Amino acid sequence: MRLPSIRRSRRVPLSGRPRPPRRRAGRRLRAPGAALLAAALTVAGLAAAGPLVAPATAAPSGATATAGDVTGLTRSGNTFTVTATSGAKARVVVARADIFRLWLSPDGTFTDDPAGSDLAVTTDFGSVPVNHTDAGAYHRISTGSLSIRVYKSPLRFSVYRADDTTPVWQETRPTSWTGGRTTQYLARGADEQFYGTGLRLGEWALRDKNVPIAVDNKWRENDNASPAPFYMSTNGYGVMRNTWAPGSYGFNAPTTLTHDEKRFDAWYFTGDSPKSVLDAYTDVSGKPFMAPMWGFELGNADCFNASNPDYQGDHARPRHQSTPDVVGYAADARAADMPSGWFLPNDGYGCGYTAPLKSTVDALRAKGFQTGLWTSTGLGSIADEVAAAGSRGVKTDVAWIGGGYKYAFDGVQQAVDGIEKNSDARRFVWTVDGWAGTQRNAVVWTGDTHGTWDDMRWHVPAITGAGLSGLNYAAGDIDGIFGGSPQTYTRDLQWKAFTPAFMTMSGWGATNPSAGYHDKQPWRFAEPYLSINRKYLQLKMRLMPYLYTMSRVAHETGVPSTRAMVLEYPDDPVARSNATSGQFMAGDSLLVAPVVSDTAVRDGIHLPAGTWTDYWTGRTYQGPGRLDGYRAPLDTLPLFVKGGGIVPMWPQMNHTGEKPVSTLTYDIHPRGASSFSLYEDDGRTRAHESGAYARQRVDVTAPASGTGTVTVSVGAPTGSYSGKPASRGYEFTLHVASAPTALTVDAAALPRLASKAAYDSAASGWFFDPADRAGILMVKTGTKAEAFTVRATGTTLPAAESLPASAPIDRSGWSLVHADSQETAAENGAAAGAFDGNPATMWHTAWSSPKPAPLPHEIQIDLGARHTVDGLGHLPRQDGGVNGRIGGYEIYLSDTTADWGPPVASGTFADTAAATTVALTPKTGRYLRLRALTEAGGRGPWTSAAEITLTGRPVPVNTA
Repeated sequence: MRLPSIRRSRRVPLSGRPRPPRRRAGRRLRAPGAALLAAALTVAGLAAAGPLVAPATAAPSGATATAGDVTGLTRSGNTFTVTATSGAKARVVVARADIFRLWLSPDGTFTDDPAGSDLAVTTDFGSVPVNHTDAGAYHRISTGSLSIRVYKSPLRFSVYRADDTTPVWQETRPTSWTGGRTTQYLARGADEQFYGTGLRLGEWALRDKNVPIAVDNKWRENDNASPAPFYMSTNGYGVMRNTWAPGSYGFNAPTTLTHDEKRFDAWYFTGDSPKSVLDAYTDVSGKPFMAPMWGFELGNADCFNASNPDYQGDHARPRHQSTPDVVGYAADARAADMPSGWFLPNDGYGCGYTAPLKSTVDALRAKGFQTGLWTSTGLGSIADEVAAAGSRGVKTDVAWIGGGYKYAFDGVQQAVDGIEKNSDARRFVWTVDGWAGTQRNAVVWTGDTHGTWDDMRWHVPAITGAGLSGLNYAAGDIDGIFGGSPQTYTRDLQWKAFTPAFMTMSGWGATNPSAGYHDKQPWRFAEPYLSINRKYLQLKMRLMPYLYTMSRVAHETGVPSTRAMVLEYPDDPVARSNATSGQFMAGDSLLVAPVVSDTAVRDGIHLPAGTWTDYWTGRTYQGPGRLDGYRAPLDTLPLFVKGGGIVPMWPQMNHTGEKPVSTLTYDIHPRGASSFSLYEDDGRTRAHESGAYARQRVDVTAPASGTGTVTVSVGAPTGSYSGKPASRGYEFTLHVASAPTALTVDAAALPRLASKAAYDSAASGWFFDPADRAGILMVKTGTKAEAFTVRATGTTLPAAESLPASAPIDRSGWSLVHADSQETAAENGAAAGAFDGNPATMWHTAWSSPKPAPLPHEIQIDLGARHTVDGLGHLPRQDGGVNGRIGGYEIYLSDTTADWGPPVASGTFADTAAATTVALTPKTGRYLRLRALTEAGGRGPWTSAAEITLTGRPVPVNTA
């Protein structure tokens, strides 16, 4: 007998288009017609959100216009209104010393404000002193942090620091508009880099990239799964366009910033670091929400109601016939000792769920799982699903909110309201098609992707880069939804375990593509994959207090838990670029370098300044530098702890609340002075919003190197929340190279124990194990309720190994300055082919003209930043041709192309196709000049080169 089912997940059909089999949440649909949209709005219960807009395409017809010259400026409080000869007006509204709004209205009115307060939710920061002066060529509006210039002829804007001499951003020409598009043009600094634009599926350093700020639901590399009209610059500012209109940002020279509307409206934020800019941006657009603790645990999405006639997948799936079948999978997870925290048991088109829902929710909760629901139509039953049945999460689908922009934004808000107005629970919503402000409401994820190494490669910078738009919770299905293998699943799960929220899907690819691959739950794999999956899920559960605290930092400051290297190291020239797009910081202490290819060796790990300890071996390195040849078999994720790192850890458990946190462990890598402020609350309700939480500060002092005293000062927890322990035990694992001569707690000696077994069974004491990860000092203090201090006297810190003095210089930021000759007519012999990373392309001097240019020839390259260069690699043409091989050469390096000085090397290359390396006298500069004095074989006045590479070290940005 078939149980009754609720058709909550029935997809609205598209007229004239057959339903494909096995569709899932997030599966791409084409834009619905107006009638269907109206019906969907009715089903969803959303107020009319205005028409959905297509992504920016060709420029609309009509003449381009600008505001003209300034005719006047008036002031009302901190609002300055500028009039212009065309009838256009502009407003500058100073909200805070570091925040202002710039609004340009072509028709001179300020009534067209489609975003209203949706994106800028907080704009009143109290009074702020603002001065205005007429400086002749421009009006100056100044605060304690910045100086805004309003140029008069023609109307243009620029922003300087408070000194009125240091530029932040400058318009190179007036903002222009057509009938339906407005573009701002900004000067681009010589070293300026850009970040942001939402959940962009690819690299996060955006200089020289053109980024669509538009919804397309394709979910492939360089698309944007959740665009945000926000970016920030290394010049120390960020900007959010206050609009729902799609657009496109070209981070070129000049930078062009376009949206499809006849208006310009933007909020600007200035700061002294990327972190401070994010803080200001999220002060206005809203801080990231605080997810429930169970939301940090692994989620599992699948259809367990396959017998539903409306389901578009396999109706015969075993153990998936009706919603209560999900409880069997929950039992499997627990039997496999596999941490996991929640299920979406109705994920699939037409799946729905079997009524009554409450019994399934209760049965899952009894096994430590929460329940969420997926929807492709709307939330008509959410009040009952949350209040009566006890569901606690929502995942939206493009079949409902796929038009994006305000429509999707309002759909997410409805899901948030459905949870929070019908329970004391926190919001936990997953969505695609987010926008600026989505960080305060939802997890964004990358849509329908594939279980391939290549998809994994671009997922690392995509999820990391989302944090540069304030999106603390960004995710992608583990191993994608299509295809996959046990190997790709295991590698993908490893690194995603260090992000706040992650989920695995049932998968719509081939059935069992290889042995041990059954569905996409981590406990349904054969060995060794099963044990490796367990290892990383267990580690994430132990790291819960650390990762939860990092997300509280995001909730308070806008700085995400998953951090691009530039956030922690903004002055590191390597960290600023995509040379580090394949790694990230998990919080402030853990560096994660995922393996995203079928290999057991990881190259190109950048370790910034300071010491870095291999989490698995205890081997310590001295940065900055590049680490190559790191041994990373399938069970090893390259993971490093920053010197000074303090990482709180729970006892091992499979879900939040399975065990009491009767002992809290602090895993510490002492090095100099460091601190950590642990955050705790009830992990479930919204009581923290009213101050129901506690903090505990831990301070560590240690020598910078060598032997000395390590002191750990643990403060008493301050604050209170439901379930806060009155006291608890503490354990410390100190990564040191030798046993201390004395160890005390509050000046009282703690006994040294003779063995690890004795330590494990003791209530207090210490034990040093020199064989454990190059040395671990383990300390148990016993139960404590107040502040206390642990002091280890006469211990030695691990010695740090130096990294190689030289490394390959990343070429992603290189650009051509000059080539005296290049062939672009008869073939692609453009000079940029000599440094594009493709040996099949080359620079070849012009030969199709009647009279080729004579030798010598030269190429000049901008390295994108200053480097100390000590070697040049030269690969001659590789296409079988021989003419143009460089013979005699000179190599120059300089900070200016106006004065090269003497060459750093000169010589003669052999007449072969083999690669050659030239050792250079180390010199610091930004520009490279390679002069070809002769042709190696004397065949003619030609020059060619397939690849030019350099070795050396980048120079820190703040070094003159």
